[in-house]
Amino acid sequence: MPLHILDEEISFPHPSYADKDGLLAIGGDLSAKRLLFAYANGIFPWFNDDSPILWWSPDPRMILLPSDFKRSKSLAQTIRRGIIEVRFDEDFKSVIRNCAETGKREEEGTWITADMITAYTALHEMGFAHSVETYMNGKLCGGLYGVSLGKAFFGESMFYLQRDASKVALSALVDRAIGWGFHFIDAQQRTEHLRSLGGKAIARASFLKMLEKALTYPTITGKW
Repeated sequence: MPLHILDEEISFPHPSYADKDGLLAIGGDLSAKRLLFAYANGIFPWFNDDSPILWWSPDPRMILLPSDFKRSKSLAQTIRRGIIEVRFDEDFKSVIRNCAETGKREEEGTWITADMITAYTALHEMGFAHSVETYMNGKLCGGLYGVSLGKAFFGESMFYLQRDASKVALSALVDRAIGWGFHFIDAQQRTEHLRSLGGKAIARASFLKMLEKALTYPTITGKW
């Protein structure tokens, strides 16, 4: 299938039309309306500064069921010690900027462009994008951010400046997800890191069915 070129209309082809790598469409914009429509249809943007906006829906899809999260003994010990404080939605901008900078230093994750930061900050201000931050001695040391719709959380990126800081954030998100009855945390792409934490790859068709069910529930917007 030829790559679908987006125009001003807020629409996407069905995810099943994506190529073997998951690339579905090109172009469009990062407006809040388009982003929320994309996530509700199992699609997300991922591109570099030197490329147009690219939209993806990979098959298989990596997800984390909250009940499957694996806390290592060392992580559990770190949490029990209470040396890392967890907060939600206190400093979204710092989290997404740190995720971008960490990716650049590690020569990966540079897809968090200035336009992406602006777009997801707008989603945060609308109450759809959220951050989980971790602090040590009052200073930000790790965190993650993503988008929430219905009973689904779409994880975007995480960073750490101290050992286990991002994992503590993920652990806190999992606890919140369990408490609120979330069906899954979307990890998008397959990685060994997420697999080691309990993530699993499922067929895109199965993911879309899970997403459809999760979206029958109201979205918990505003500050978490």
